[in-house]
Amino acid sequence: MDPLVAAAARALATGDPLGALNRIALRDDAPALALRGIAMAQLGDLVRAKALMRSAARAFGPKEAVARARCVVAEAEIALASRDLGWPVKTLDAAQATLEAHGDRVNAAHARYLAVRRLLLIGQLDEAEQTLARLDPTPFPPALRVAHELVVAGIAMRRLQAKTARAALARAEHAAQHAGIPALTAEVESASLILNTPAARVISGGEERLMLLDDVEALLASKALVVDACRQIVRDTGNVVLLARRPVLFALARALGEAWPEDVPRDTLVARAFRAKHADESHRARLRVEVGRLRAVLGTLAGVSATKRGFVLVPRAAREVVVLARPVEDKHAAVLVFLADGESWTSSALALVLGASQRTVQRSLDVLAAEGRVQSFGRGRARRWVTPPVPGFATSLLLPAPLN
Repeated sequence: MDPLVAAAARALATGDPLGALNRIALRDDAPALALRGIAMAQLGDLVRAKALMRSAARAFGPKEAVARARCVVAEAEIALASRDLGWPVKTLDAAQATLEAHGDRVNAAHARYLAVRRLLLIGQLDEAEQTLARLDPTPFPPALRVAHELVVAGIAMRRLQAKTARAALARAEHAAQHAGIPALTAEVESASLILNTPAARVISGGEERLMLLDDVEALLASKALVVDACRQIVRDTGNVVLLARRPVLFALARALGEAWPEDVPRDTLVARAFRAKHADESHRARLRVEVGRLRAVLGTLAGVSATKRGFVLVPRAAREVVVLARPVEDKHAAVLVFLADGESWTSSALALVLGASQRTVQRSLDVLAAEGRVQSFGRGRARRWVTPPVPGFATSLLLPAPLN
């Protein structure tokens, strides 16, 4: 390998993109273009990085299949960092197959981790777990083992498995120390902070308190009847009732859960479920119908009994009823949750991960922008949204294994 190219690759491997650019910034041969692309990605200029990686892939030519495949993997990670979730996954799969066929197991595994991270972002946890299960991180370099453990921790957090997440982060920290790359250590520390940040708010007996992920895990394993406002379900230790597609029934269940063991006046339930300022006889008739439906849906979990002034929730086996809600509730909270990761998002990517229409997401973004809570840059399809200030940096896991 060219000495300057080798030196630039070593600089990128230790997280020194400026040192790499000092060596190959003025060169336009294929290896230099690829390394320049990685350097620009690490510096946060993802648009320039993407252009350089495509130029490098073309410059390598059809006979250098492995080098071209590595460029594809690098471009895929740039797309992931810039939240371009519509980037063609089949292209990454083809690059991975090429790398495996030529014995480049490390970069092939890196391609798989990119695919898993994308699945994690869009909420396909089962598929992410299945893909991850086929990867043994033991023979990989420390930087790639960090990526593996961070994905394990990410899945565990979304599964509300705090102990599993903490164990994975401990392994990630150990591997990051061996890698000696400050950005990787910072990434692990950032992920660890999530476990020490309130994950939810519990409402019980008219009182509220914040809960860490460990507390939420313990609550769900307890004998309480949980009205989960984060996922719009009602559950106990053995049963789960999904109400995400039945918002009126969930609104009633939540109102009854928040008041338990007291009852809730009929007018209050009408206001919560139907958003009516004044309850008339038609509202009360509809309330009786919806309460009947709620009784049928809850089944063995709980009953709903009528009282003189309203209705009360009666758990059948649980010792108590609690409501689990987001730490901060906002009409546009779901959009803000994803923007809070510090990356720039397109409205189409947000729509994909939220399972909503792009127009619905765009309306939320417009409202948030008018309130000064989000900012945008670019135009048309290149328009991206961030929480202020604009971070402009890729993830610290971006391209941990430089092309060589």
